[in-house]
Amino acid sequence: MKSDLLHTLSTRGFIHQGTDLEALDALCVSQRITGYIGFDATADSLHIGNLLQVMLLRRLQQAGHTPIVLMGGGTTKVGDPSGKDAVRQLLDDAAINQNISGIQQIFANYIDFNKAQLVNNDDWLRELNYIAFLRDFGAHFSVNRMLSFDSVKLRLEREQPLSFLEFNYMILQAYDFLELNKRYGCVLQMGGSDQWGNIVNGVDLTRRILSKTVFGLTSPLLTTASGAKMGKTAQGAVWLNADKLSPYDFWQFWRNTEDADVGRFLKLFTELSLEEIAKLEALGGAEINEAKKILATAVTTLCHGEKAAIEAEKTAKETFEQGLSSAGLPTTNIPKATLEKGLPLLDALVQADLTPSKSEARRFIKVGAIRINDCVIQQEQHLIRLEDFQQGETLKLSVGKKKHGLLKIA
Repeated sequence: MKSDLLHTLSTRGFIHQGTDLEALDALCVSQRITGYIGFDATADSLHIGNLLQVMLLRRLQQAGHTPIVLMGGGTTKVGDPSGKDAVRQLLDDAAINQNISGIQQIFANYIDFNKAQLVNNDDWLRELNYIAFLRDFGAHFSVNRMLSFDSVKLRLEREQPLSFLEFNYMILQAYDFLELNKRYGCVLQMGGSDQWGNIVNGVDLTRRILSKTVFGLTSPLLTTASGAKMGKTAQGAVWLNADKLSPYDFWQFWRNTEDADVGRFLKLFTELSLEEIAKLEALGGAEINEAKKILATAVTTLCHGEKAAIEAEKTAKETFEQGLSSAGLPTTNIPKATLEKGLPLLDALVQADLTPSKSEARRFIKVGAIRINDCVIQQEQHLIRLEDFQQGETLKLSVGKKKHGLLKIA
């Protein structure tokens, strides 16, 4: 690959598939291009399963090209069937707009919007006349071919229902690419490997309708070395917004990376040079933990800023290496009146976001993984009271050795 963009993406492990990568490479050498990735507004934050796509847009901009962040205000009303067995919950306009507002916050940390576009596909999809749309564009889609794409085929193979509404999704995503080409000269759509069929449809539709050559590129589906899907943990999703997951917990997630994943994640999610990464990959035994800390701090710096990353690393060091104070841990305020009655331990674990549910909390209690002020608690019915608070102010709750939070009297 001769272009800065594709050379970087290929050497750092971003590329899974592409539609004529040689021609795209040549185009990137000869001119500045515009490329996009779409994000549906199904939640009010992205999670680390989306982070690879965010980094793709950042790399596109760093190589001197123009990224478009496409908010799926229109396509969210339909629901992408890719990778799902069940129909997605349909959201109203107010919920979608609220989710878009939450998602947009994260991009400011990765992309300079003075040299980028933030676009909402509801701007054109809501204006479509259904019959006219079908006549103009529906004829270019073969149902036989649509049934062959994984997003549809896998759902049908598992004998799960696929609504006609969802079946339309790939047509709308293809239309997005065509519309972005007309409005902004966009020639590249990127996405995860599960979006390959949708992306190819957009490339084909733009060629058929506008007689223009555009390109598609997908990144690999990211799993850990042990086969787990990125973005999920036993405690729930690893969100990118600080109000959904504290920078400390975000840092800890990366600090707990499996040894075999450290080098790969450094290439994808940080901007350390390949030479630096090669040195860190070569570390063995306990030394690999230093590479994990560098990974955690670098990723947290990009997502939450340098100050939050340094604070998270400092808190972790004090808590685990020096055994000092619990300052800096995520804090949950509890009303004094609640503590006077007694706060059930199960409720406290859920309120502090240390476990996603009471049933999960019970499982941790049974295996002796729950501690209050570093003392193991094995009674499900345990009540937290005012006298449990150190110096009458705080109480430390722990799940296992690496997940901690503070309760504070409100």
